[in-house]
Amino acid sequence: MNVVEWIFLFYMFVSLYLLFLFLFILASHRTRLFEHTVGKIVPVSIVMPCYNEEEHIGNAIESLLALDYPKDKLELIVVDDRSTDDSAAVVRTFIQKYPGRIRLIVNKRNSGGAAEPTNMGVRAAKYAYIAVADADSFPRPDALRKMIGFLQDDVKVGAVTCAVLAQPPKTFMQRLQAIEYTIIAWNRKLLDCVDAVYVTPGPFALYNKQILKKVGLFDTSNLTQDIEIVWRLRSQGYTARMCLATHVYSATPTHLREWFKQRIRWNVGGLQTLMKYKHLFLRNGMLGSFIVPFFAVSLCLGLFGLVMYFYLTFRHIYLTYLTADYSLYADTALFRLPELMFSPSILNYFGIILFAAGIFFTLLGLQIMKTHPIKGNLFNILFYLLVYLTIYPFIMITATYKYLRGTYTW
Repeated sequence: MNVVEWIFLFYMFVSLYLLFLFLFILASHRTRLFEHTVGKIVPVSIVMPCYNEEEHIGNAIESLLALDYPKDKLELIVVDDRSTDDSAAVVRTFIQKYPGRIRLIVNKRNSGGAAEPTNMGVRAAKYAYIAVADADSFPRPDALRKMIGFLQDDVKVGAVTCAVLAQPPKTFMQRLQAIEYTIIAWNRKLLDCVDAVYVTPGPFALYNKQILKKVGLFDTSNLTQDIEIVWRLRSQGYTARMCLATHVYSATPTHLREWFKQRIRWNVGGLQTLMKYKHLFLRNGMLGSFIVPFFAVSLCLGLFGLVMYFYLTFRHIYLTYLTADYSLYADTALFRLPELMFSPSILNYFGIILFAAGIFFTLLGLQIMKTHPIKGNLFNILFYLLVYLTIYPFIMITATYKYLRGTYTW
């Protein structure tokens, strides 16, 4: 094998290593995946940043007020980031419907992101525990009860997330995302088993207000402030947990263009976070020794594999062309019988193993989560594995270009 093939073999090794690492974690913690601690009922402030969400915000408010939690222990603060639609007007109708339970803060300007309005809500909150919710997401009624205990068990826990699942899909693109969200939630719990949660997604997350203010609240310059805040918490000695025993349903893009724009933002924000904390590589406990390398590899693995695949493919085509060209010029045989026989290399075997292991891992995750039945969805699952995931390297290329040029926006 040449140098390039050795590099490609290393890529496959890393991919298989990460895959089997998750399987080993699962084998060690399979009986604890859905465990949770029933914590004390304490007052909680729910902060909901909002921008142009008049279509969803009413249902989101209803779902938060319907949480299985004492009414006198909750306050809901909606922070409108200078919406151009009737979001604020919709919130005011709910303030009249539920007097004393909702507060509305309207930002003086549009900040262009979720961090600034969230910080405004945190500063205005009355209680020591903060829940941050998206205006297009709907937590399960038991979410708060099952998550609050994680903050109370350990004084070093600064944030808690739950399983973020896709709302019931209506389009083919949403059905693919439903599979993706389920696998991501399961993976995040496996990371929690080794104290490696690196993000508390915006749809519904809990924070210790004192710790949150101590580390400086959310970064208004980062497109994925929910990733950056966890890295900052960890860099200052705190940690984050994940509760798989409950979940929140989040709205997903319905079309490819909307989806692509969202994923660009996620990847740009990931790059921002990675570059901000690159100095902690192999330092600062679990953050530098596992999370930073794991996150970097996760971002770049698909891109690296795509580049290597295209290189080997075009190299093979080019060499075949040269062989044919010289054979015609020399008046010799284009092909001989041994050359037409398929001789699989070690790369072929590793590729087959990697693909089979990926299918097994996906099916196992869907089976364990029991939120997306395999029966009747095999085509969607195969399309997700064979087509949907192959788009990600192109997203990473675009995100990297935008990050380097500094042309990214919310």
